[in-house]
Amino acid sequence: MLSSADPAPPLGLAEFAARLDRLAAFETAPLVAVAVSGGPDSLALTILADRWARQRGGEIRALSVDHRLRPESAAELSRLAGWLRGRAIPHEILVWEGEKPRTHIQDMARTARYRLLGEWCREAGCLHLLTGHHRGDQVETYLLRRAARSGSDGLAGMSAIRELDFCRILRPLLDVAKARLVATLAAERQHFISDPSNRDPAFARARLREHAAAGAFDAMAGDIRRLGRERTRREHARDALLASAVSVHPAGFAVLDRTTLLSAPPDVGERALSALVFALGGSRYPPRRRAVIHMLRVLAGEAKGGYTLGGCQFVAWRYRILVLRELATADAPVPVGPGDAILWDRRFAVGPRAGAGVLTLGYLGGDGVRELHRRPFQARHTALPALVNPILPAFWDEKGLAAVPSLGYRREAGFLLPSLCFRPVNSLSDASFAVV
Repeated sequence: MLSSADPAPPLGLAEFAARLDRLAAFETAPLVAVAVSGGPDSLALTILADRWARQRGGEIRALSVDHRLRPESAAELSRLAGWLRGRAIPHEILVWEGEKPRTHIQDMARTARYRLLGEWCREAGCLHLLTGHHRGDQVETYLLRRAARSGSDGLAGMSAIRELDFCRILRPLLDVAKARLVATLAAERQHFISDPSNRDPAFARARLREHAAAGAFDAMAGDIRRLGRERTRREHARDALLASAVSVHPAGFAVLDRTTLLSAPPDVGERALSALVFALGGSRYPPRRRAVIHMLRVLAGEAKGGYTLGGCQFVAWRYRILVLRELATADAPVPVGPGDAILWDRRFAVGPRAGAGVLTLGYLGGDGVRELHRRPFQARHTALPALVNPILPAFWDEKGLAAVPSLGYRREAGFLLPSLCFRPVNSLSDASFAVV
């Protein structure tokens, strides 16, 4: 067993490969993006990931983001490019263009970084993005969240898997000490870049790093892993309840089995209902726990109150509950022109549309339902409950109501419509919290 005086061992390729195998499955000959700044963490990750991918007939792309926040950043990335070129590792630099913020610089830079990385993965058809977050980063996250009085989910730290719109972030090094990554580069005789902002006491994470030598970071790692496993168990229970109690329709609503929901343990029921409302309501933040608990009591007949929560309306239907978009909180109708591709109401992906002219996309609403009833039209054989009709997306043009795709209605045969797909920004169930 290593003592505190023993040097940290490098991270070998076999151990790295085992971590990735535990974490995720990959396609044959995988294409993997690796975020690399030139620091020891991301550079060690890049070298190991390159060898891992080559063994499997695949390849990586090393991606660096130049935030243009420091005058020396371009020269540093040029030096990094030379190192990677010497190892025959393909490398691209993504630039954060435009005016930079004066406050919350690190938060804004992080948002821009993931946006640029995600856009590259989307355009390249790359499903996996590796980042070099390690044990020290994990403990720093824990300490920051503890100071902010986060709950047990937040104190579990970062997940080893995080899903973005077009790829997934994988963090295979979350329980690896930074010293091992530095030792990996030393064994490779590889230089690295030190970012001075990591030592700037103006930033909270830098202040925490000042205490790293005391050994407090490593001592907390076990607690974080325990909290992470507990969070994973809670999420699995939530997802199992959602699978048995909820049916989501591609028209953008859900059918909820009230009996199954209310028979679950209260904490699991709360999490399931919160996830359902967060997905269908399109809000930027989950509903408050107090409001979720009250809605569960309302659904159980134990409390009085409104049947709306987080942009959703709850309507009794055939011994079950329809969960519908609350029109009063929905986005306004939007124009859709030729070639337009948009995300509307944070729930529907639209376009691109062929043909001339501009359509207006909005919810059918009461007026649209009445207009539809005045027209000679018979819904598809698998007709939806009439209660959902007002919240169905519909298209209008200068002549009036043009189409209601979910009902199979088009005013004219051959009328060209953009594609319409229910794809909520807030997924009902994504990759559960993962511990390396």
